[in-house]
Amino acid sequence: MEGDIECKLSKCTSAGKDQPVALVTEKSSSSNTNENDTSDGPESDDPVPQLHAKTFLAVAAVCLIYIAQLISLVGAGAQGQTIASHFRSPTNVIWFSAPITIGPHRRFGTHRRVSQAADYWGRKYFLVIPTFVGGRVGSLVVSRARSMPIAILGFSIIGIGFGSQPLLHVVTSEVLPRGRDGGGRGARRRIWLVGNALGAAVGLYVGGALNRTNDHGAEGFRSYFLMNMAVYVVARGLCWGDYNPPLRPLQGELSTRQKLGSLDWGGYGFLAVGLGLFSVGLSYSKNPYEWRDPQVSATFAVGMLFVIGLVVHETWAKKDGMFHQGLFTGNRNFAVAIFCVYSVMMILAAVFACVTGWYCAATRRVKWATFVAFGLFIVFFICMATTTRKSNTPTWGYTVFLGSALGMTLTTLVTVAQLSTPPELISVASGLIISIRSLSGSVGLAMYKALFHDVMKYLGSNVGRVVVPKGISLDDVEMFVTALEARDQKTLGTIPGVTADIIQAGAIALQDTFVVAFRHVWIAGACFVALAALVSLLLFDPKKEFNMHIDAPVEKEEDLHSV
Repeated sequence: MEGDIECKLSKCTSAGKDQPVALVTEKSSSSNTNENDTSDGPESDDPVPQLHAKTFLAVAAVCLIYIAQLISLVGAGAQGQTIASHFRSPTNVIWFSAPITIGPHRRFGTHRRVSQAADYWGRKYFLVIPTFVGGRVGSLVVSRARSMPIAILGFSIIGIGFGSQPLLHVVTSEVLPRGRDGGGRGARRRIWLVGNALGAAVGLYVGGALNRTNDHGAEGFRSYFLMNMAVYVVARGLCWGDYNPPLRPLQGELSTRQKLGSLDWGGYGFLAVGLGLFSVGLSYSKNPYEWRDPQVSATFAVGMLFVIGLVVHETWAKKDGMFHQGLFTGNRNFAVAIFCVYSVMMILAAVFACVTGWYCAATRRVKWATFVAFGLFIVFFICMATTTRKSNTPTWGYTVFLGSALGMTLTTLVTVAQLSTPPELISVASGLIISIRSLSGSVGLAMYKALFHDVMKYLGSNVGRVVVPKGISLDDVEMFVTALEARDQKTLGTIPGVTADIIQAGAIALQDTFVVAFRHVWIAGACFVALAALVSLLLFDPKKEFNMHIDAPVEKEEDLHSV
C-alpha cells in the first residue's frame, strides 16, 4: 500500500475544474535545493501572479481563526483568576489554561493526525469542524458556566479547536506566492504573527475593560467568551465560504480504507502513552515525590521506553509516518528548523516579524537573522534571571527582547522549513514543525515545573521563619501561607495574632521564594536557547526558493496571470 501511495503522490494530473491538481511540478520540485547552492538563481522567469479578493478572503479567514484562538488563550490566562474567584476555587485556576497550553503532548498527536489526514481528505473540513466544535461550542460553555467543573469542561472543548493550528500555516503557505518582494513565505509568517498581535491585544484590552466596567468584575468573563464565540463564528463562515481549494490527488485516488491504513496509528499510540507518562513523571518530581519514589521513577522510565519505541517505529517500521523521512532528505534546513523551534515561546512579535520578513524578502537570507534572534532570547533570560524583588528596572522592558526574538525566529524558521520541503509534504512539514513547538512546550514545562517546585517546597519554612517570631503560631503557618497565596484577606483576618506587619513580612518571604524558583527556570531556558543558537549556524540560505511560485492557488491559473 505504501508503494501505491508514494506513486500516486508524485503523479501529475491535469487540473480541470473537477480534477485534482498535481502536487509536484517541475517548478515546485525545486524545494530540494542543494545546501551548497546558495546562488541567487534566475529572477526574470518568474511571472508575478495577480491575486484577487478570493485569495485574500481565504487568507483573512484563517488569520481570523488564529485571532480567535489567541483571544481564547489570553482569556484562559488573563480571565482565569477572575473566573476561579467567581466560583470560589482560586487554587484550580491552572485547569483553565491546561487544555490549551499545559497539555500540548496531547495536541502534538492531534496536530500530526490532522496534518496527515488533511492530505487525504482535504484541508477545508479539518479547518471548519474543529473551529466550530472547539471555538463556538467551547466558548459558549465557558460563558454559560455555573460551576468550576463546567468552566473547565468549556476550556477543554476550546482546546479541541487548536488541533487545526498547523493547517492555518499550510493554507497561507499554499495560496500565496513564495515571493521575494514581501509577498513570499516571510509575508505568510507575518500574516499570522500579526494575527497573534491582534488576538492578544483584543483579549487583553477587552477583558480588562469588561472586568472594570462590571460592578465587581466577576461576570465580565461571560461577555468576553461570548465575544470570542462571535469571532469563531465569523471565522468559520469566512473559511467555509471563501476557502475552496482544488482537490488534492490523494483525495480522489485512494479509497477510504487506503487512507485510514496510511495513517500512522502505531506512532500515535507510542506518542500518546510515552509523552504522557514522561510528562507526568517529571511533573511529580519534587511535587511532592522524590526521584527515588516509584510515582516518579517508574512513570518516567515507562514513558521513556515508549518514546524509544516511537523512535524505532518511525525510523524503521513507518518511514512515511508522523516524522516522514522525506522531510529530512535533500538538505538539512528543515531538521535544523525543527530543532530550533524547541526554544520558541508564545508572545507578541508582530513588529519584528514584519521587519524580519522584509529583511528576508529583500536579501533572501535567513541564517544570521535566526542566530541574532536566539541571542536576543538569551539576553531576555539573563535579564529575568538577574531580577530580584528590589530591582528598579521595569521588567516590562525586557519583553522587547523576547517579542523581537520570537517574531524573528518564527518568521525565519517556519519560512526556511517550508522552503526546504517538497510541496507534496508541505502539510506534513507544517504540522510537524508546529507540533514540535507543542511537544517542546510539554517537555519543557515538565522540566520547568520540576525546577520550580524544587524551590517552592521550602515556601512554608521560608514564610514561617519570618512570621513565627512576630507572633504567629507554628500550627497556623500552613493556613497563613495558603491564604497569603490566594490573597484571601478574610481567612487571614481569622488567624490569631495576624497584623498588617506580619502579612507584609510574609508576603516579602513569599515573593523572595518565587523569585528564586523562577530564576532556576530562566537559567534553564537560557541554556536551551544557547544550544539552539549554535545549531542555527548550520542553516544555509535557500535563495532560489524565494520565487513567485504558488503551490496550491485558490484562483484559476488564467486569473492569476491576467492583466
